[in-house]
Parts: sequence; structure tokens; C-alpha cells
Amino acid sequence: MTTVQPSPLLRRVLQLDALVSGAAGLLMTLGAGPLSSLLALPAALLTGAGLSMLPWCAVLLWLARRDTLDRRAVWAVIAVNAVWVVDSLLLLVSGWVQPTLLGQAFVIAQALAVVLFAELQFFGLKRSAEPACG
Repeated sequence: MTTVQPSPLLRRVLQLDALVSGAAGLLMTLGAGPLSSLLALPAALLTGAGLSMLPWCAVLLWLARRDTLDRRAVWAVIAVNAVWVVDSLLLLVSGWVQPTLLGQAFVIAQALAVVLFAELQFFGLKRSAEPACG
């Protein structure tokens, strides 16, 4: 069956991912100028990444509030998180940007947080039950 009742773990991780994504999105969007100077990352990159996190936050909150979830939706969340991590690491090795040491730590720290969210979402999905027929 493709529908599951989200486990408490899955629900909480989706909520926490939404909270962190929303906070980081606002920080990067509203603080792009000062962060750009501090991290040596382009302000346009920070703004774009921050703005992309705001609808992501809304989607995660919407999913976290649902009584049932399509497994494919959860897998899509995990996949998007995985792509974010890969893109973050590629950003550092591509040579496109030359962040400060603090900028490198910022990119790596957020990538590690997203890896953790993806892993916990995977485990939360595995703990989710199929809804009772009725």
C-alpha cells in the first residue's frame, strides 16, 4: 500500500525540518548582505537558497499535519534533502565560490543537518503504519 499513517518520529522530523528550513531561509534571505561579507558566499546565492526554503517549509508543515501520507511524498522529501546535500558539497568543490573557513563550515553544517533530517525521515517512514481498512 502506498499510504501510511505517519509515525510520531516522522511527524516530528518533518516539523523540525520545516522549522529549521524556515528559520534558515529567513536568515539567508533577510541577512544575505551581512552573511555574504562574513561567509564570502554570493548574496544572490544566499537569497535564492533562502527563498527556496520558504515554500519548502510550508510543504513540510502541510505534510506533517496530514493524517495519512503517500509513501512517495515522503520519499520525495528524502530525495530533495539528498539533492540539497549533494549540491551543497558540489558548491564547495566546484570552485564557483571561494568561501571563508566560516563559509565552508556554514555550508558543511547545513548539509550535515539535512543529512540527519533525511536519515530520520527514512527511519520515521519505516516506523509508519499502513492505515487500517475500514
